[in-house]
Amino acid sequence: MKASEVRKMSASELESKLQDLKKDLFNLRLQHATNQLDNPIRIAEVKKDIARVKTIIREQQLASR
Repeated sequence: MKASEVRKMSASELESKLQDLKKDLFNLRLQHATNQLDNPIRIAEVKKDIARVKTIIREQQLASR
């Protein structure tokens, strides 16, 4: 996911995307703990996506002030 894609989303879409990413991260960590994870790099990718979404949410909050 690119930052330009995230910036096009509305605030409600960002919140729902953030919740989905957090659920994905939880499931990936669970799979990793039980040695069922095929691609461990995916955990880092999801973490970075979460950071991107949070950054864009914060930028929008600051811009609305």
